[in-house]
Amino acid sequence: MIYFDKVSKLYNSGNSVALESVTFQVAPKEFVSIVGHSGAGKTTLLKMLIAEDVPTEGQVFFESLDIHKIPRGKLPKFRRKIGTVFQDFKLLPHKTAFENIAFAMEANGRSDEEIAENVPQALALVDLQDKIWNFPGELSGGEKQRVAIARAIVNQPDIIIADEPTGNLDPIATYEVVQILKKINDLGTTVIMTTHNKGVIDELGRRVITMDEGRIVRDDAEGKYVL
Repeated sequence: MIYFDKVSKLYNSGNSVALESVTFQVAPKEFVSIVGHSGAGKTTLLKMLIAEDVPTEGQVFFESLDIHKIPRGKLPKFRRKIGTVFQDFKLLPHKTAFENIAFAMEANGRSDEEIAENVPQALALVDLQDKIWNFPGELSGGEKQRVAIARAIVNQPDIIIADEPTGNLDPIATYEVVQILKKINDLGTTVIMTTHNKGVIDELGRRVITMDEGRIVRDDAEGKYVL
């Protein structure tokens, strides 16, 4: 379980409020979308979860672990529990799809045998097994994002964080990416996604947390996007 307990984040000596007393929890295997206008605090919230940012007040827990009390030397081990997908893909341009995903496994100390077995499986899960040796420049935007999702899941994390994963995609690619995220969630991985796209929310029909000016203003289990 993930639990945010009265988390606030202030910048510029307290003159800029990114998060204000945010409290919510996410159950294992849940799919939660976080929505809100630009500047609402969505990305700051995700940064708290992977310990890229530290609360001014409050605590963030993963299971019973206070994330921001993890010693710096142990943060890489904790972050292996979380796979991250970005709006701009962040693929290495001079590496093939296979090599981009293998790189994530190598960073986790996985063996060549594991890499040879697991990378094709991850690509199959995102329906890109036929693009295994293509470079990012040879892929469409939707295909790049699917490679990025394969990279995020290949180490079998407990959680996938997707920060505006369809922000740069056309409607067809958006639909495909959403279906893949749903499939990953159905297989037992917790998914937390930020989005501006009402169509994505309507397609998912899963829990939606709405943020405004750093606060949670709505938490809807039925997947309604109201701004």
